[in-house]
Amino acid sequence: MLFFGIYFILARTPDKAIFRNYLRSRRIMGFALLLLAANYSVHFFFEIRFVHINAAILMNLSTYFLGYWLFSSALITLLDRFYLTRRRFVSHICQWLLFTILSGVILLWFPEGPGQQAGLIVMAVWLVAYGLHLAGRLLSAYRRAVRIFDDTQSDNIAAYIRWLSVFTCWTVVFGVGCALLTFLPDKYIYVWILSSIPFYIYLYCSYMNYLLFYEQVECALELEIKAPDSFPEEAVPEIAGSGYGDLPKKLADWIDVNGYVRPGLTIRELSEMLNTNRTYLSGYIKSTYRMSFRDWVTGLRLEYAKRLLTDSPERTVGEISEASGFLSLSYFTKVFTEKTGSSPARWRRLQSAIRSNS
Repeated sequence: MLFFGIYFILARTPDKAIFRNYLRSRRIMGFALLLLAANYSVHFFFEIRFVHINAAILMNLSTYFLGYWLFSSALITLLDRFYLTRRRFVSHICQWLLFTILSGVILLWFPEGPGQQAGLIVMAVWLVAYGLHLAGRLLSAYRRAVRIFDDTQSDNIAAYIRWLSVFTCWTVVFGVGCALLTFLPDKYIYVWILSSIPFYIYLYCSYMNYLLFYEQVECALELEIKAPDSFPEEAVPEIAGSGYGDLPKKLADWIDVNGYVRPGLTIRELSEMLNTNRTYLSGYIKSTYRMSFRDWVTGLRLEYAKRLLTDSPERTVGEISEASGFLSLSYFTKVFTEKTGSSPARWRRLQSAIRSNS
């Protein structure tokens, strides 16, 4: 944990302005890891649980409360650069101080008995509820980012942030488990220690791997923040009132020339090609095809790939995947298998057999 924490804080990132937010997130996570490492060190080297059990519980409660906020802030910052504000910072610090003070009063000044036990239950419920609230906020940021990517990007950008969803669920289980272990006998401490090893290794590997894709994810989010529509938003109702005008014909012509096979296509680029409003185009696709922009383009690419699989037997599956606009063979195979129930190679063999028998 000391290595992970120090590395997160001091390790360099590519010298580009777009990585500043990633670096800030990683440093916050580094401080969170050092905070927990300090907590573990006090337990191991000073054996505080054996010297003053209530002080140990207080230290754990205060550490976990602050750790929950640092963890969630670091991860949400990866998806929302405007999340960390001075007002939010002050609010959470005040909540942490209040939680620590009340926990200290209950543990250090309340006499042992039913009153203290009831107070500890209240603080434990508060801690768990706070952690779940922060986890819910992170998942909301994740779902918002996925929705943005699906509505604006033809490629599966959401795959690059899926680890955030997995890690959040793991964090809830691990964090709540650690909070409960605070109140259990000392013989169960080994569970706490052993369970933390894969947890922090996964966090470290995920952060390092995400560095490879962060620029692409951030650019996709940045376009939604900065780039204006081709037409003013107020013009959309007037256009929509005309019954979509010639948009269906423009889209049909674009489909006829296989414009969808262009890798990295975005709905903003398509709206500029068709000389229409991006929001209006997105609404038309959703209302007409009942799916997101990404799913719609993926469907067009799959149909194109099917035609190549049957009409171009000399081309490999990898070549067809690339020609159809998919950025990776693995993703093409995954999507194709989900939609057809068989891999591209097997589907091609089945179609060849059917044509031979007919």
